[in-house]
Amino acid sequence: METKNYFVHPTAVVDEGCIIGSGTKIWHFSHIMPNCTLGNNCNLGQNVVVSPEVTLGNNVKVQNNVSIYTGVTCEDDVFLGPSMVFTNVINPRSAVNRKNQYAKTHVGKGASIGANATIVCGHDIGKFAFIGAGAVVTKHVPDYALLVGNPARQTGWMSEYGQKLVFDANGQAVCSESGQKYQLINNRVERIS
Repeated sequence: METKNYFVHPTAVVDEGCIIGSGTKIWHFSHIMPNCTLGNNCNLGQNVVVSPEVTLGNNVKVQNNVSIYTGVTCEDDVFLGPSMVFTNVINPRSAVNRKNQYAKTHVGKGASIGANATIVCGHDIGKFAFIGAGAVVTKHVPDYALLVGNPARQTGWMSEYGQKLVFDANGQAVCSESGQKYQLINNRVERIS
């Protein structure tokens, strides 16, 4: 007999063919559809829908009322804020079936997407990027970028600890929380220590 090493609330539904990692928790009224892969230690809040064949890495936090549609993949340590939205078709119409036109969206390691933000399909979110609450993302987001507004515009850079980075004349910054150092070259940020 197989031992289940994850938690599913009695009101949640997990369809056939799903792979669910150790320590993952799926809360009230959520629905995990067929053939999804959820990593270890994920937490899916109330009213979360994960559509068929979605992949979530380890330690992904999905807050209440989020739908993750087919075509979305999230790497490890991603945070999806309350009621944020992914789309998967550019031009949906009720009377036109576009299931074979799902656009893919990839969310990089450690990225955070704020409450009520919308990610228009086909636009990847870079690692450790930070999307502000209510932002509407309509283009690719670079690693470590901070985007806010509608349409979302880049207003700065964020550390891996979620602190805004301030770069000096040499293009270097230090995270105020962790002490990690970052380098800005040609409009790209990399952690250097």
